[in-house]
Amino acid sequence: MRTANNWKDYVILDTSDGEKLEKWGKVSLVRPDPQIIWKTDKTDPLWRGADGHYHRSNKGGGEWEFRKRLPESWKISYGALTFNIRPTGFKHTGLFPEQAVNWDFMAEKIRSAGREINVLNLFAYTGGATLACAEAGANVCHVDASKGMVQWARDNAAASGLADKPIRWIVDDCEKFIAREIRRGRRYDAVIMDPPSYGRGPGGEVWKLEDCVYDLVKLCSGVLSDDPLFFLINSYTTGLSPSVMGYILGSVLTEKFGGEVSFDEIGLPVQSTGMTLPCGSTAIWQAD
Repeated sequence: MRTANNWKDYVILDTSDGEKLEKWGKVSLVRPDPQIIWKTDKTDPLWRGADGHYHRSNKGGGEWEFRKRLPESWKISYGALTFNIRPTGFKHTGLFPEQAVNWDFMAEKIRSAGREINVLNLFAYTGGATLACAEAGANVCHVDASKGMVQWARDNAAASGLADKPIRWIVDDCEKFIAREIRRGRRYDAVIMDPPSYGRGPGGEVWKLEDCVYDLVKLCSGVLSDDPLFFLINSYTTGLSPSVMGYILGSVLTEKFGGEVSFDEIGLPVQSTGMTLPCGSTAIWQAD
């Protein structure tokens, strides 16, 4: 497992019985996590005194319980990057800290490339990968279908001192955007994909990532340059293993571009136990 070990402003303090106790800067939160099926003792006093606790409903969804008035948002940093954090209606905070292990990989590849790198970040959410790539010197195209998420990402860029970097902010359906980029002949040296487990098409049709991921990777391969640097895909879908994603990347990309494929779970360290909490999967194709 690849572990995001370099956080200073974020930590998982403990995990038990379907929940994790976290510190986001000075704010403590308890949030649900389906991976946590063990029921160890909750000895940390912050379990009972956390600033916020997200309670799942048996009917789906859930709601926050706050023990004190929190600011509408607050900032945490990862290296040179700064993010605006705020609890949302469905347990999330606007950031997936485990992705820092991927940000570090991308930044290192870009810095060591010795040439200008153009990055396409799809399903780009609040821009963690976008900021990491831009800070490392890449030109980035950031695409997400949610106008609110793109604005959140722009706010994060401003907070990180990256507002003037060459970032294109696009609100669009990712598949439609890729198809147009192919027709326009625009090419990218790196592609990042973090698609949701479930989605709805323009006609309201429901799609599942397991059913669509191969075609999505195949489509995205059409925007790669003649000398691509990397292609990275994330998944939080339990039915889509790292090895399956790795096989998909390999079958689509290695015959044309060579290179190598790696795949693994990504995770976060847990302070109380020394364990690593699995938080999703990543598969990476990279040039030789």
